[in-house]
Amino acid sequence: MPISNPQRVAELRAVITTFLTERRDGKLEKLQPDDPKRAELQQQFDFSTWIDDAARRVVQIQAVTHSLKPIHPDAKGTNLYSPPLTLPTHSAVGSHSLGSDFAGDVVGNAAALDVYKFLKLLHRGQTLLALMLSQDADLAAALSDDPAQAEAWMAAFAGITQPRGKPASHSLAKQLYWLVGDDPLQDADYHLLAPLYASSLAHRVFETINDDRFGDAAKEARQAKRAGEFSERPVHEYPQLAVQKLGGTKPQNISQLNSERGGNNYLLASMPPVWKSRDVTPLLRTDSMFHRFGRRLEVKTLVKALLGFLKSDPRANLETRERRDALVEALLDELILFAAALRELPPGWSQQADCELSLAEKHWLDPAGVEAAAHEAGRGLPTDSAEELSKAFARWLNHQLRDPLLMGDPEYQHWRKLALEQLEAEDWEASHAY
Repeated sequence: MPISNPQRVAELRAVITTFLTERRDGKLEKLQPDDPKRAELQQQFDFSTWIDDAARRVVQIQAVTHSLKPIHPDAKGTNLYSPPLTLPTHSAVGSHSLGSDFAGDVVGNAAALDVYKFLKLLHRGQTLLALMLSQDADLAAALSDDPAQAEAWMAAFAGITQPRGKPASHSLAKQLYWLVGDDPLQDADYHLLAPLYASSLAHRVFETINDDRFGDAAKEARQAKRAGEFSERPVHEYPQLAVQKLGGTKPQNISQLNSERGGNNYLLASMPPVWKSRDVTPLLRTDSMFHRFGRRLEVKTLVKALLGFLKSDPRANLETRERRDALVEALLDELILFAAALRELPPGWSQQADCELSLAEKHWLDPAGVEAAAHEAGRGLPTDSAEELSKAFARWLNHQLRDPLLMGDPEYQHWRKLALEQLEAEDWEASHAY
């Protein structure tokens, strides 16, 4: 096939060269200048050498949209690559709902995942894998000046989407006999269905829920809701959300997307809601609001998620810090909702003799009552309530995470800083004049 666009060929080759250079340099940085392995590494990342090796190793992995291992990690059978646009459409939500914008998954030997990262490289909005599947002539020319060699490599890489061997299920996989005929006593009137895990759909669900719970826009929408202000972004809640961990300490053994999620997969509650109304009562005969706050279901869920994330020993990078801080900020959102409920009580409850809360907590939860008491006694309002509350929050959170993690002063200072920023941004002072 003739080359139609030499400039595009050069661009594609530059994309690949940049990828190889970055991977090579990252490995070279770990070696001493006189290490004899440097020459070997340089040769390994030579353009043609690496492409040839990747084309050989690509058979160790398979691109999929529906995978078997999430059903059972020891199951061995068929995985499928079925792009959403190739699926029949219907009214129920399914993989077909993803359209052309979907995340493909990959299963197989985790040591060969660098090949999939190569195939996911983008050029003008298209992945190299998509170009391989469409037999793009410019990509072939970018891979090699030898048309036969380029064709062989393109075919090898495109094969990543093909099932391995004959379609097969496994004794550890889920199987369902489905009656398609008229006689339930006849074996021939049944089809044996083997459900697979809709990996691409599960990943979209995970990303959507995370955005609704921890995204900046969602956070602003919740703040607007609390303030009684309009927001174009709706607030989405997911009551009784469960998290299923797949792969244990090695989520990459299940699939690439599962690894990106840290093994976490959300399960939505498949039951009608049961509403339980509970009267809000003053905080009496307790020396800290965090005793009651920590018993809230939403708070327990967030603390458990934060603890699980930190125990997974995530990499020390920007993504990890943002994920950690998003969970802490969600806890602070719950704290603000907790306070808002108590402020609906008649002012002055914090001035009862059996209210043992600190002055800062009384001021936070019963601002009108504290202001009235201060006015009557001829004294000013406390000015350090936000600071004291942020310290109390940091101590409480460190205590929640201390077993089994080591929580010390650096963690305390970071939680305190996050809390102080959010508490100072809240307009929670009483505005009554006496």
